[in-house]
Amino acid sequence: MKYALIGCGRIAPNHIAAALSNNLEITALCDISPQNIENLTPLLSDSQSQRVKKYADYKQMLLEQKPELVAIATESGKHAQIALDCIAAGCNVIIEKPIALSLKDADAIIAAAKGRGVKVCACHQNRFNKSVQKIREALEGARFGKLLHGTAHIRWNRGQDYYTQAPWRGTWEQDGGALMNQCIHNIDLLRWMMGNEISEVFAYTDNLKHDYIEAEDLGIALIKFKNGSYGIIEGTTNIFPKNLEETLYIFGDKGTVKAGGKSVNIIEEWLFGDNADDSAYVKEHYHENPPNVYGFGHNPLYADVIASIKENRQPYVTGEDGRNALEVVLAIYKSAAEGRPVKLPMTDCASTDFKGRFK
Repeated sequence: MKYALIGCGRIAPNHIAAALSNNLEITALCDISPQNIENLTPLLSDSQSQRVKKYADYKQMLLEQKPELVAIATESGKHAQIALDCIAAGCNVIIEKPIALSLKDADAIIAAAKGRGVKVCACHQNRFNKSVQKIREALEGARFGKLLHGTAHIRWNRGQDYYTQAPWRGTWEQDGGALMNQCIHNIDLLRWMMGNEISEVFAYTDNLKHDYIEAEDLGIALIKFKNGSYGIIEGTTNIFPKNLEETLYIFGDKGTVKAGGKSVNIIEEWLFGDNADDSAYVKEHYHENPPNVYGFGHNPLYADVIASIKENRQPYVTGEDGRNALEVVLAIYKSAAEGRPVKLPMTDCASTDFKGRFK
């Protein structure tokens, strides 16, 4: 299967590694920075490196290479237009989070893919963590009983160097803040685990420490799910002196689970009333220790997308899933900006609606 990567920055090595592991034919790398492309060549064999074409213009790449699968890992604000152009060219797409920065753009991507008959996968790779898959299995087996509440904590650190490396970061037009960039993976997991359907969101956001960016470095939100359960989100990039944790708690009247570690890849608590498995065994065998917060999920995500194309089915993580995570973040932004609860579903909201919020 012919594959191309558009955007060769910070997360690109994970995509290349996943493409290689899944035996994709890497035909092209595209980035406006030649150096970014060169940084990836050590991951390729000499013969692969000679075959791969290098582009600064993704439209030219689409025209000349005609890839079947394209991964989009540019700055967030460019995801939507690039995705629409890829879909129009008949490509299946994997879109790094967030799928877009507006609900209208997310809806346009989903509709275009259906019209063209191609697959869209939102790259929420943490759904493939061993720990997360084990929790999902328990949830689908009704082991939690009645869901009561769940919490997502993302307590990380990002300093000025991180934002200086890529000036688009922290801007409303191309990124958003901590919730949209760093926290959206765990926000996705919380919504997915707690029943997906949300009735209301109430939130506060602030910029307490990063006065050199436009968007938030702290977000705290309460979520009311339609099934009667509740969610709590706490996301920040202010933790001293480095990343502390990313944790997900699920509480039911018959089960309690805590997943933690760098990217919710370790089960730290596993308690169920049915005693159907051994807690110590689960904690030992559903434990991963990735080298960074990106985890090991890209490889199985790619495998699933390839299978979804071959089998003509939806990917495990769909464009709609990407929209759901985006909707929660935008609802938090809207609630915090307006000082009131926000009802879901929402149809029209964008990160750029909040320009000037913290001036």
